Amino acid sequence: MSETSVFAAYQGNTYLFGGNAPYVEEMYENYLANPGSVPDNWRTYFDALQNVPSADGSDSRDVPHLPVVNAFAERAKQGGTRVVVASGADSELGRKRTAVQQLIAAYRNVGVRWADLDPLKRTERPAIPELEPSFYGFTDADQETVFNTSNTFFGKDTMSLRDLLNALRETYCGTLGSEYMHTTDQNQKRWWQTKLETARAKPSYNGEQKKHILGRLTAAEGLERFLHTKYVGQKRFSLEGGESFIASMDALIQDAGAKGVQEIVIGMAHRGRLNVLVNSLGKLPADLFAEFDHTAPEDLPSGDVKYHQGFSSDVTTAGGPVHLSLAFNPSHLEIVNPVVEGSVRARMDRRGDPDGKQVLPVLVHGDAAFAGQGVIMETLALAETRGYHTGGTVHIVINNQIGFTTSDPRDSRSTLYCTDIVKMIEAPVLHVNGDDPEAVVMATQLALEFRMEFKKDVVVDIICFRKLGHNEQDTPSLTQPLMYKKIAAHPGTRRLYADKLSAQGLGETLGDDMVKAYRAAMDEGKHTVDPVLTNFKGKYAVDWSPYLGKKWTDAGDTSIPHSEWKRLAEKVTTIPEGVSPHQLVKKVYDDRAAMGRGEVNVDWGMGETMAYASLVASGYPVRLSGEDCGRGTFTHRHAVVHDQKRERFDEGIYVPLNHVADNQAPFTVIDSILSEEAVLGFEYGYASNDPNTLVIWEAQFGDFANGAQVVIDQFIASGEVKWGRVNGLTLMLPHGYEGQGPEHSSARLERFMQLSADTNMQVVQPTTASQIFHLLRRQQVRNLRKPLIIMTPKSLLRNKDATSPVSEFTGGGFRTVIAESKELKADKVKRVVVCSGKVYYDLAKHREQKGADDTAILRVEQLYPFPHKAFAAELKKYPNATDIVWCQDEPQNQGAWFFVQHYIHENMQDGQKLGYSGRAASASPAVGYSHLHQEQQKALVEGAFSKLKGFVLTK
Repeated sequence: MSETSVFAAYQGNTYLFGGNAPYVEEMYENYLANPGSVPDNWRTYFDALQNVPSADGSDSRDVPHLPVVNAFAERAKQGGTRVVVASGADSELGRKRTAVQQLIAAYRNVGVRWADLDPLKRTERPAIPELEPSFYGFTDADQETVFNTSNTFFGKDTMSLRDLLNALRETYCGTLGSEYMHTTDQNQKRWWQTKLETARAKPSYNGEQKKHILGRLTAAEGLERFLHTKYVGQKRFSLEGGESFIASMDALIQDAGAKGVQEIVIGMAHRGRLNVLVNSLGKLPADLFAEFDHTAPEDLPSGDVKYHQGFSSDVTTAGGPVHLSLAFNPSHLEIVNPVVEGSVRARMDRRGDPDGKQVLPVLVHGDAAFAGQGVIMETLALAETRGYHTGGTVHIVINNQIGFTTSDPRDSRSTLYCTDIVKMIEAPVLHVNGDDPEAVVMATQLALEFRMEFKKDVVVDIICFRKLGHNEQDTPSLTQPLMYKKIAAHPGTRRLYADKLSAQGLGETLGDDMVKAYRAAMDEGKHTVDPVLTNFKGKYAVDWSPYLGKKWTDAGDTSIPHSEWKRLAEKVTTIPEGVSPHQLVKKVYDDRAAMGRGEVNVDWGMGETMAYASLVASGYPVRLSGEDCGRGTFTHRHAVVHDQKRERFDEGIYVPLNHVADNQAPFTVIDSILSEEAVLGFEYGYASNDPNTLVIWEAQFGDFANGAQVVIDQFIASGEVKWGRVNGLTLMLPHGYEGQGPEHSSARLERFMQLSADTNMQVVQPTTASQIFHLLRRQQVRNLRKPLIIMTPKSLLRNKDATSPVSEFTGGGFRTVIAESKELKADKVKRVVVCSGKVYYDLAKHREQKGADDTAILRVEQLYPFPHKAFAAELKKYPNATDIVWCQDEPQNQGAWFFVQHYIHENMQDGQKLGYSGRAASASPAVGYSHLHQEQQKALVEGAFSKLKGFVLTK
């Protein structure tokens, strides 16, 4: 091959300029030493160069360098481009070419440190030598030297050092700063470089677009000032100082609609929430004023303050109607994040939208909370996992530069930026000055475009300020006098932008006219978002009306025909040829096949599996998630069969429950990340938007739910009475005292009992395989959606006494109280022991050993709502019983004793006495010493049959 053809084969390479000759020559030397050390495109070029005959006609790889360098120089001359041409001896110019690339890289990496981001201008620009040309050896004499930049900086192909430096500072050090170089995906880096560098990170909006932005700022400021004067001193968590956020939300909603998004789910805390309700979602100002005036209808048992309320609406966009949902949120700030993600995933699944093209999650954060709340990390950790991804979330930070009441960044975080946590998932961040609303809008539009392109999280950090205190009763100048002197002197973002547009000739009175028009709309209580669709109902909207106003006593038919039992049992116990299960798993499936045929009683794992099979076969999807729940912490479930001969992660997995019927609903089982709070919040959010799916979260051990207590307290237990949010989420919490110490014994049953009121949830402790079958089916078959808390067993999973015959699955239903199973002479019974859970089997065994046939044992399987009718009916069977004893495994101050004693007392007969047998009160859930556990267990069982001691209630 001739030298001419070699260069022709690679003439598109933009590095082949004279000024780059030393750079290319050095790369060529590296290639000769090790061809794999240079990029693929260069290796292809140099491979072709090897075919050029050497001067002596030999086959030596060491091709003479001078002809190559001269060819570079000649090509540069022919191109007519103003570049610096150097000979192979001119290493200084080669060094400068490399230095230019280093300078560009420095601005991309740390240029944000010099960006003009603070509206209050409180800090000086830090010294960053890497951003100074002198750091690389450049002097004033180099300012006009022209370098090729076509393959390194997007814009012109060649630029002088002076022009390049100005372009870099415009792009990375203006009012929009960016962080994206931490990502390892080159396509994403190039995307950001193209978008930012070609536009110099400067928006280009026409007059009408600018007026629209001013209108959104006017609305944001106008609402706050109206409320400030009309409702003096009332808490509203004002947005003043961060008005550009409303312009950001407007751009996000409109652009999302234009890109095909049909639903947006928003999660945010207090700051600016009322403003979003009115100016983004279109809540009628008159309705908001009614809440301030305390004239709004009170139709909930509890209700909540106005800045926790959710809302939904439908607005028009260029792409069609978009449904907006603002999630209800308590004061636990960022806890709403996983709830929103779960809600979005449910909507995606309902639409058959696996990539999130039609549904968009938007999370709005405060700067201190974003850096400080652990649920942020847990939720981000879900973003790229199979069971929880939502196609990327747009995060917006309302960065007030002050945390809660008084904390400034020196006290509120240990990171440089409050957003640094997102780098764990390589999410890009756009930091933007809130006083430049055009830059805010541009940043938001870029963030959305990136999310839609790459299906990844992205952050817009709007750096602004908080004009008033943490709330309207706070005086922040008490602790932040310097900051609030600057804030007091700030004219406001709306005024600054209005003056800017006036100077551009867009109307001298434009800003004042908009203020007057908005105030008039406020006085009339009119919509401020135009147009809001009042009668629109989307195709995928959920109708919750069938589940409202129902009583928990309506159980529905939860049995299945015997023929269906046999068919399903065969399906869930058949492992197809080609899948080689572990021998232990094969035995489990062989045993279950025998159970399905009725040859032996059904154990817990089979009963649970058959509940799922019957539900998905009937059209009810099942979603089960938690740590190790595919197998089950106690290896009882084995819902996923792993081929022991597989050689790849993505093959050789068989889920029998997805093969029970031709048109079945899906069964989804997810081994979650090691998180409780975020995963439980996610599943609550999922269940809140899909009443047709049985959604289950299983704790690895019941007390692991401690890590998710905020979700339990603020959503699961109180969501319906506060916000009217109906939810059918199921929690499986392994619970039982079996000598495993204080951390693996108790699911803290007493906490759930304490939270139980207003028939808000169901707390259940089933003790047989048929009970879990009917309980899970009941949760979906009946038209009632209440959270279900199941204290699931550990040792009972394999206890033969806890198995059930097939007849209990093909007939009957869930029993809230299980009657005495032994044939006793009712009139001879002097004592009734009442219990719940595993302790029943210990009591029954002790009775047999002692021959205590004058004692009946009742099992309360549903602790709340307490089954008064069923319990009273069983108690009345023993009219001569004088003693009633509640027996429990848990310490006296834990478990159910303090809550059920009143229910039991209510149903006792005159003259009967109620006593307690169980562990003494304890600060710890359980002892850690095995011998001490055994002693306590023996004593509490024996105490149930002994003379009443201690505190006794008499009817």
